Amino acid sequence: MQIQTILAFGGHSEAAIQFYKQAIGAEVQVMLRWKDSPDPVMRSISSDLDKIMHASFRVGDTILMATDGIQTLAQPDIKGLTLNLEARDDSEARQLFAALSNGGTVQMPLSKTFWTSLSGMLTDRFGVSWMVNVASPEE
Repeated sequence: MQIQTILAFGGHSEAAIQFYKQAIGAEVQVMLRWKDSPDPVMRSISSDLDKIMHASFRVGDTILMATDGIQTLAQPDIKGLTLNLEARDDSEARQLFAALSNGGTVQMPLSKTFWTSLSGMLTDRFGVSWMVNVASPEE
């Protein structure tokens, strides 16, 4: 069994994925627009056929999915979800945190904690909540 995360960007999926490509090295695996559906019923669901029906992208070993949904919204409303990003070291944590927080809001600046050398929390410009931690050394 596997659980996969689908982020609904309310019309901003393509911009969000481009941002994640630059910020954290995301690699697009699939990007299907509503107009790409061979099913005419599916093509009639969305009011904007150029928006993303389904996308998947890889960040490290993790696959995330994205959609603009059936009805696009002015601003996505992603609540109750935080993605945790494990950095290899302090330098990488600083770089990832700075890139993701560009245009977003920092809730907890990167700082030393009792569980790791650096940890911080932010909400990116697309409304996705992130926690960036330096991975614990192997014991």
